[in-house]
Amino acid sequence: MSRTGSGNGSDSSNANTGTSTGAASRSKNAPGNKTDIGWKHGTDVLGNGKKVKCNYCSKINNGGIFRFEHHLAGTRWNFEHCASVPEEVKMLMMNVVAEVANASEKRRKLNSIHEEGTEGVEVESNSSQSGIQRKGMLTFKGRGKAKFVQASGGEGAQATLNQLYKKGDKDKVDDQCAEFWYTSAIPFNVIKNPTFAKFCDMVGRYGVGYKPPSYHDIKEKLLKRAVTKTDVMLQEFRDEWKKTGCSIMSDGWTDKKRRSICNFLVNSPKGTVFLYSLDTSDISKTADKVLKMLDDVVDFVGEENVVQVITDNAANYKAAGELLMHKRENLYWTPCAAHCIDLIFEDFEKHLKVHQTTITKGRRITTYIYGRTMLISIMKKFTNGRDLIRPGMTRFATAYLTLACLHELKASLMSMFSSEEWKTSKFGTSQEGRKVQNMALDSRFWKNVTMCLKVAAPLMVVLRLVDSDVKPAMGFIYEEMENAKEKIKCNFNNTKKSYEPVWKIIDERWDHQLHRPFHAAAYYLNSHLHYEPTFRHDDLQVKEGLHTCMRRLVKDVAERKKINLQLVEFHFARGLFSMEEAKDSRKIMQPGEWWEMFGDGTPELRRFAIRVLSLTCSSSGCECNWSSFEMRRNRLQQKKMNDLVYVKYNLKLKSKQNRKSIALPFDEIESDNEWITEEGYNDEDEQPQAEGHGDNVELVGDVGGSSNDPVVDAFDLDNLIFLEPNDDDKQSEEDLDDDGDGDESDDIHGDDPIRGLDMLL
Repeated sequence: MSRTGSGNGSDSSNANTGTSTGAASRSKNAPGNKTDIGWKHGTDVLGNGKKVKCNYCSKINNGGIFRFEHHLAGTRWNFEHCASVPEEVKMLMMNVVAEVANASEKRRKLNSIHEEGTEGVEVESNSSQSGIQRKGMLTFKGRGKAKFVQASGGEGAQATLNQLYKKGDKDKVDDQCAEFWYTSAIPFNVIKNPTFAKFCDMVGRYGVGYKPPSYHDIKEKLLKRAVTKTDVMLQEFRDEWKKTGCSIMSDGWTDKKRRSICNFLVNSPKGTVFLYSLDTSDISKTADKVLKMLDDVVDFVGEENVVQVITDNAANYKAAGELLMHKRENLYWTPCAAHCIDLIFEDFEKHLKVHQTTITKGRRITTYIYGRTMLISIMKKFTNGRDLIRPGMTRFATAYLTLACLHELKASLMSMFSSEEWKTSKFGTSQEGRKVQNMALDSRFWKNVTMCLKVAAPLMVVLRLVDSDVKPAMGFIYEEMENAKEKIKCNFNNTKKSYEPVWKIIDERWDHQLHRPFHAAAYYLNSHLHYEPTFRHDDLQVKEGLHTCMRRLVKDVAERKKINLQLVEFHFARGLFSMEEAKDSRKIMQPGEWWEMFGDGTPELRRFAIRVLSLTCSSSGCECNWSSFEMRRNRLQQKKMNDLVYVKYNLKLKSKQNRKSIALPFDEIESDNEWITEEGYNDEDEQPQAEGHGDNVELVGDVGGSSNDPVVDAFDLDNLIFLEPNDDDKQSEEDLDDDGDGDESDDIHGDDPIRGLDMLL
C-alpha cells in the first residue's frame, strides 16, 4: 500500500487512510518486506531492514528505511546527509517524507497538542505555514509565533513539500553562489567537486551565523592543518612501499616566463603520491646537480623502499641516472617509457618522408580552419559539433591522434569542402582556401593518412598502457612492444620493404634507450603471460634480463639460490601454483596480487616478483601537476606552492580522481598549439589536385554521425573498415605515392583493417 495523505481534513475516512498509511510505512521495516520505494536506493545490510547502506555514498544508516529516506532527503540534522544523491532522488525522498509526516500528523491529531509538555524555542514568524524547519525541527501555528519541536520518535507536525524544499530560499542561495562563481572566475566544472558539495552540507548543518575563515587562516593555519591531515592519510601508502617497493618519478617543467620546476612523485600499486617540487630556475642542470636532487629524494623516501628512479631521456638525466646506480647499488634508473615512445613518433616524422609530408598537410588543414571563427562554425555543421584535433599527453602523440580524427571525419570534411556554403564563402574563393581545399579533396593525402596510422596505431596502444594508472605496466611492456611490431608488420601484409624501416626506428630506441633488465624480468614473472603457449621460454634475452635484475635487487647470494630453486616451482606450476584457484586467477588478478595470494610456498621469489611487477614504466604522472604552478609566484612562495600541490594532488588521489588514460578533452589543448596556430608553409609541399574526388579509402559506417561524447566518439573506430577503391577512382601507383620518399610499395592493401586502432577505444 502506498503512503498517502493530504490537507488538513479531519473526516474519519481521511483519518483512517492516514492511519493505515502510517502503519504501512512502519511495516515496511519488517524483515523481508522491501516494498518501500527507498529500497531502490539502498541495500539491506543485515537482512532485517534495520541497517541500510546508501547506493550513492556507501554510508550505512541505522534505524530502518524511513530514517534512510531522511538521509537521502537531507531533512534531519542529527545524522549525516547524503552528499552524492542525485537531485531528482532527493526531491522524491522529500515527497515521501512529507507524505509520511502528513499522515502521521493526521493519525495523531497533532493540531490538538497543547504547548505544555513540548520542548521547543519560540521565534517570531509572520508565516502561517507550518512544516519541517531548520535543524530537523517541526513547527505548528500560533499567534504571530511559531513553536519549534524536535522531530523525534513519532512526534511531528504537518510537513509540506514546499517547506521541505524551501524553493524560494534556494533560488536566492543559488544566485549568490553563482555570483561568487562568476566574480571569482572559477571554472564551471569545479561545481562537480564532491568536496564542495560536502562543504555546503556542513555549512547547512552548522546553521545561521557561519563565518568563513579569514585570509590569514586560509593561507596559513588551515593550509598547515590540511598538510598534517594529508600526511596522516598517506601513511598507508608509505607502509605499502615497504612491501611492494616503489618508483620515484621526476619530471621538469618550464612556465611561460621560463621559470623551471622539477616535480618528484612516488608510484606504487596503491597510487601515485606527490612528494615535493623544487624551483630549479637558478640551478645549473648538470649531471652532478641532477644527481644531488635524485639522491636527496631517495633518502627522503628510504633507499630500502626504492626499486627504480624514472626520469626523462635528456643527456644530463641519463648521466645522473648512471651515477645514481653506481652510488645506490640496489636500485635502477630507467628512462620514461612514454617519453621514449614519443621520441619514436618524432623519429617517424623525421625519417619517414610520407609521415613528414602527411603531418604537415594535416596540420595545415587544422590551422587554417581553427584560425577562422566563422569557418569553425561551418566545419562543425558537417562534423556534428566534433573537433578535428585530439589532444594527447605528448606532442607527437597529439599529431597522430589528430590524424586519426581527420581520418574518421574524412567524409564530413570532404562534404564541407565540396558544399555550396564553402564554395560561395570568402574562404572558398580565396587562394589560400583553395589550396587547403585541394589538400582535403586529394585522395593521395587520405591514403598517406592511412599509412601513417597503420604505423602509429599499434604504438599508441603501448603509450596508453605506460601512461595509464589502471595497472602497473612493467609486466606487460616487453610483450606489448613485440605485439606492436607484429601488428605493424600485419598492417603492411608482411611486406618487408614497407615495415622494415619502421622496425628499424623502433628497435633503435628500444634496444639503446628504453629496454632494461626490469622489462624482461617482469615479463618472465607475469602470470598473465608465463603459462601462455606463445611465451618465449627459450629466449636468451629474457633469461639474461631476469638474472641480471635479480643480481642487482637481491644482493644476498643465499637468497638468490633459494629464488632460483623456487623459479622451477613457478615455471612448472607446482605447489600452490598448481591449485585450480591459482590457475583460474592467472589472468583475472593483477600480477603482483596473484603472487601475494599464491606465492606463500616461495616466499623469497614472491618478494622479488612483487617488487618487480608493482612498478610503473613512465614518469608522465608528474605532468598532472603542471597546471598547479600556473600562477604568480616567487621564491618566498615556493614552500606554500609545495604545500598547496601536496594537498591538492594527494587529496585527489584519495578521491580516486586521478587520470586513468591519455585521453584529454579538446579544451585542454593550448591556444598556441601547432595544430591550431598557423605558421608559414612552403607551397612546394603541395600535391597536385587529383582529378575528381576519388577516394582510395572508403569508410564503412556512419562516419558523419556523432555520439553524445565527442572525445570518445573521436576514437570510435571499431566500425571503420578500409576497402579497395572502385576501379574508376583508382589512380596510378606513381601518383598515389607522390610523397617524395620514392617508396613504391606504399600502396594500401584493400580490405585489411588498421590493427591497433580498435584498442584505443
